[in-house]
Amino acid sequence: MIETKRLQIIPLSYEQLLQYAACDHSLEDALGVKYKDEGISPELKEALENTIIPNVADRSKNYLFSTLWTAITKEEREMVGDLCIIGEPNAAGEIEIGYGTYQAFQGKSFMTEIVSGIIEWARKEVGVKFIVASTDKNNLASYRVLEKNYFKLKGETNTMLQWQLEL
Repeated sequence: MIETKRLQIIPLSYEQLLQYAACDHSLEDALGVKYKDEGISPELKEALENTIIPNVADRSKNYLFSTLWTAITKEEREMVGDLCIIGEPNAAGEIEIGYGTYQAFQGKSFMTEIVSGIIEWARKEVGVKFIVASTDKNNLASYRVLEKNYFKLKGETNTMLQWQLEL
């Protein structure tokens, strides 16, 4: 678990990921948090079923580099968003992150704080030298999160921006 000023950031276990995917409030019950009103996007559901849950089930992998890290406010005990690291460090020492803030909590700098917490955690992990992320060119809020955490723009496609932070 990672602690920041306002948040606890918790890496979900295999069982917790199954609860998350079920969207039946069993995860909120297990974590002792308020029920979240929104379900999960079709993209996240697909990622959970096809990538995240199978990778976390693979005991040969360090699950911390494959699971969802969910962020919970310390005071209100509400889930505000999630971050996923997309695999263990590659040969260059890079890990990739993806993230999302639940709609009710957008615009309150929670994701900036979550990414900052993951950066501090990653600095202590053996083999991690860089964090990379991609954002849609039209998603100003998403790339502001990265800019506030000192990521540098490293490339772009017609629709996406690629970012990198050296640790």
